[in-house]
Amino acid sequence: MINQRKTPAVVFAAILTGLLLLQTATFADEVSRNDTAAEKSLTLVVMDPLAGPLACDCVQGYAQRKYEVLGAYLQQKLKRSVKVVWSESLVTAIKENGGKADLIIGKHSVVLHDAKVAQLKVQPIAQLTGMDGKVTQTGLIVVRKDDAAKTAADLGGYRILFGPKDCDEKHTAPLAMLTKAGVKLPDTIETAPACSTAAAQLMELPADVKGAAVISSYAGPLLEGCGTIKKGDLRVIAESEPVPFISAFVNKSLTKEEIKEVRTALLDVELNAELLVALESPEGFKRWKNPEMLQAAPQKKPAPAKKK
Repeated sequence: MINQRKTPAVVFAAILTGLLLLQTATFADEVSRNDTAAEKSLTLVVMDPLAGPLACDCVQGYAQRKYEVLGAYLQQKLKRSVKVVWSESLVTAIKENGGKADLIIGKHSVVLHDAKVAQLKVQPIAQLTGMDGKVTQTGLIVVRKDDAAKTAADLGGYRILFGPKDCDEKHTAPLAMLTKAGVKLPDTIETAPACSTAAAQLMELPADVKGAAVISSYAGPLLEGCGTIKKGDLRVIAESEPVPFISAFVNKSLTKEEIKEVRTALLDVELNAELLVALESPEGFKRWKNPEMLQAAPQKKPAPAKKK
């Protein structure tokens, strides 16, 4: 027979065990939901030099792109949490955000360079149009206003300050232009980390030193607006071939369906007037087209005339 005096204790233990099991199940379910939410969240890394937090606010209505507005739009459009992170370095952004970088928007060549360093596989899906309606930028070779040089061909023997190797518009493109112009390049290519640094160093050179610098085409208004140089201090004598400017890249770890959804959302930005203003872009994002592939595409031969 069961001892009746022990029954309440047994019942209490059973109830306690049931409550503990229920609590454990509830906690596990909550953890599962949190993990699922974390997996579905999207991290947008902004490396655009014209984004508000990464640029100076010296020129009204310029270089103050508000990517937080884009983040809110994507969150609503994709129905998933979107975290926006601003950083000049993709490597730093990844380290500071738990290794996450699902969508990266920045200078095309810089993003590719940083992604390689970070061993992150990415692919471009769209490009942001600038205020000029273009998706490209160029490198501008500038000299001091009283310099005798008129064209790129006049720069033989000059001390030239290029941009870092990861900035195509200030490095690769102008080097190619000078080579084409017949200018013998120095054995050691001198670089400056930023357009402002290059412009300041050029202005500080002794008057008898022949010098030039390469700046990004978007940087001119900022150099004058921020007081790095005075209006008229520098003169543009050459412009490189255009290269891709601001591109949107996705992490290749995203599924094809996710990439399609993100691309569609970005391409639909052109339909949102508020977003266009926030991004200082008249036409929003355009689908990515590889300029090298377009240039290498074989020309179709005209069909032979039919014999009558």
